Amino acid sequence: MTDELFADRYRLERRLGAGGMSTVELAFDTRLERYVAVKLLAEHLAQDSNFVARFRREALSAARLVHPNVVQVFDFGLDEATERQYIVMEHVDGQSCAEILRDHGHLGPDEAVDVLTQSCRGLDYAHRNGVVHRDVKPGNLLRSHDGVVKLADFGIAKAVEQSDITKVGSVVGTAAYLSPEQARGEAAGPASDLYALGVVSFQLLAGRLPYEAASLTDLARQQDAGPPEALHRINRDVPPALSAAIMRALEHHADDRYADAREMEHALRDGLRGVPPAAPTGTTRALGRDEEPSTRMLEGTAATTALPPTQSRPRRRLEPLEEAPPPRRPAPPPPGRRAATARPPGRNRGLRRFLALVAVVVIVAAGIAIYQATNSGGTKTVKLNEQIRGNVDQAVDDIKALIQDNTQ
Repeated sequence: MTDELFADRYRLERRLGAGGMSTVELAFDTRLERYVAVKLLAEHLAQDSNFVARFRREALSAARLVHPNVVQVFDFGLDEATERQYIVMEHVDGQSCAEILRDHGHLGPDEAVDVLTQSCRGLDYAHRNGVVHRDVKPGNLLRSHDGVVKLADFGIAKAVEQSDITKVGSVVGTAAYLSPEQARGEAAGPASDLYALGVVSFQLLAGRLPYEAASLTDLARQQDAGPPEALHRINRDVPPALSAAIMRALEHHADDRYADAREMEHALRDGLRGVPPAAPTGTTRALGRDEEPSTRMLEGTAATTALPPTQSRPRRRLEPLEEAPPPRRPAPPPPGRRAATARPPGRNRGLRRFLALVAVVVIVAAGIAIYQATNSGGTKTVKLNEQIRGNVDQAVDDIKALIQDNTQ
């Protein structure tokens, strides 16, 4: 501890941590008489004018985030004496998740879900206010002695990412927590933060990372190869439904992850109670390595019971297709109703004979009429009329029989 004040205001007392871009000091604010955390950025960052401008802009955006699960930013600027850029933040009296993992190896499901759901609330608030963290990792999740979890270091990763210090195509953030899109050099979004929190979730429960990659290229290769081993196979204390909820956050495609951090929070709580998450829409997802199909839920399934880790379901074999039965003949129409179908060929021939006979009858009738008009009276006429009438009656009977045959 020294009596010399940093930035004419803060008395630095002891180092809280150090990283590649900065060191964090516990300091006492002599004006407001409270303890704060002062992050001193690396000296080479202060030499990049683009970084300084972006750092100030991002620090200002982070300072506007006021939420119980977000570390509050109080001040930022340049210390003229040391030429160090700094940012003053709320001091969280407790441990980071990185320190918790170092001391305990991993957490139980209840304790891990409590840490993760609080982190989800902080991310959801930041995302709704247009701020993406870009560097979610255990070292940036701070838990106080009262059990309150706060996200730290909003905005710094973006300022470095867009500075001249980074090379073209490079990425910023701890490599193990980078989403597949970030590993490809694409811009990070809210879904990238959810992926990183999924990696943290896996690490808190398994005690190791989902992908043990030696380089960024190796990480991208493993991510492209498929999802990691099912979490409940590594830690038998993890419910399969909770394992499935975390695997959803680790989906390779951003659209297959949760719609937002609030949805992820609810899925983690439900998974702890044994309720699996709904499957994402829009794409077909592959099963993870050595993962039971029960941990991959179809959309709309409210609660599917997963098999214990010691059991496995037999793979479903594709059965050969059965030969289709011959088509059934249509049922005859009810009595009194004629079906609107084409007449059979036999009926058409009968109809033609019927029409020809009608024509003959008409001709005969016309002849009778003419003969009666020209021969009036006489016995011959009466006999002829009787003979013709008999022929006509026979023809009418024949016509009736023909009509009956053709209408049955």
